[in-house]
Amino acid sequence: MTAGEHQHGLPSRRRPHDRRNGTAGRFRAPTGGPAHDGRSGAGAEPPVIVFSGASRLPAHEPDRISAAPVRLPSEHEQATHELALVTALVLNAPQAAHSLDLLVNSARIHPEGALVFAGLLYLTDRTDAAQFWWQFAAGGGSQTAAYCLHLYHLLLGEPRDAAYWRAQADRLAGHPRPRPNRGLATAAVRGGAPLLPEEVRRDILARCHRGLLPRLPIRLEAVINRLVVTANDDDFGEIPQPSDTLVGDLASTC
Repeated sequence: MTAGEHQHGLPSRRRPHDRRNGTAGRFRAPTGGPAHDGRSGAGAEPPVIVFSGASRLPAHEPDRISAAPVRLPSEHEQATHELALVTALVLNAPQAAHSLDLLVNSARIHPEGALVFAGLLYLTDRTDAAQFWWQFAAGGGSQTAAYCLHLYHLLLGEPRDAAYWRAQADRLAGHPRPRPNRGLATAAVRGGAPLLPEEVRRDILARCHRGLLPRLPIRLEAVINRLVVTANDDDFGEIPQPSDTLVGDLASTC
């Protein structure tokens, strides 16, 4: 499925209280809580959640809390650091490659795959496109994607938008999606390789902990640059689409 099939059912980047609440395909705008077609839980993987003192999500599943960033002097710095860290954790998750593959090679909606794809775009400085795919994932019920949008608007200095997405993350926390068959999910993760090479994953995390903005290496960024752009949204501009060979293309650069 493409971004163009769903983009008009998602909130625009304008203020949340002005956003549309239409439907498109099997997604609807996340203003009303988790949205899916009843099948998105199949194959969905548990998201990574970052815990912090300032932007706290309900800890309804404490085992999924992965990090506690230190406090930084300003809200902008804190949000920038936390967003980089949560992106690193999403891309480092053992199910990341599997989730991304399901996004484009399955008939079902896989918001965790959209979350992974948004992370790749964010680390190549395609922030508008990353925002679109975070919203795509949040529209499918991803709490982590909604939290990423909360942090993203905080670092942009947009507190009303940040509060909107914080509320959506809280709402999604209270409506967890069905878990996949644990045996099948575990087998899929064990049978696949990590999304990114170990040295890249280590470098991303190291840069986060040094307070630097992580980026993908040039050879991996080139893979993202080759993706087809099939939508030119009025709010987000050019929106790259994940290809059905993206996971393999990333692996082949190693």
